Amino acid sequence: SSDGSRQPKIYTRTGDKGTSATFTGQRRRKDDAVFEALGATDELNSHIGYVRSVLAHPQVSEQLKWVQCLLQDLQAAIATPKSSASEGQKMKTEFPAEHIKELEQWIDNHSENLPPLKNFILPSGSPAGAALHIARSVCRRAERRVTTLFLDDEVDEVVIR
Repeated sequence: SSDGSRQPKIYTRTGDKGTSATFTGQRRRKDDAVFEALGATDELNSHIGYVRSVLAHPQVSEQLKWVQCLLQDLQAAIATPKSSASEGQKMKTEFPAEHIKELEQWIDNHSENLPPLKNFILPSGSPAGAALHIARSVCRRAERRVTTLFLDDEVDEVVIR
């Protein structure tokens, strides 16, 4: 870059033979459940970033930024499958349960101002609202992908909460 710092390359030049490495260094196929879960949570994080770019509420944007940071912490836990992780790696990437309580409180606070849902809603609304619907549906997919890892005993229960 122009300031003299070096950016890491996003390509290998040698090819990866259809595999990627987990945080533990283990190579797995790119279509492995770990990478499916990482891809879905990464996509969710990107959608939340887009929501923040069109949102007119700075306080909510800051809260969503916090959610994005939590998602990155969650991705670290996902990228450290229990079957190949040392105790030190597990401790370094453990997802703290207190984050779940904070997130649930935030959801409860925002839900207090909403009328109760009586049936399914049609995804639409303002640009930010429509983008939140996309993020919500991607979140549900990410949840399904992470559930696979939990059922395979690759992540702790707190990761699917």
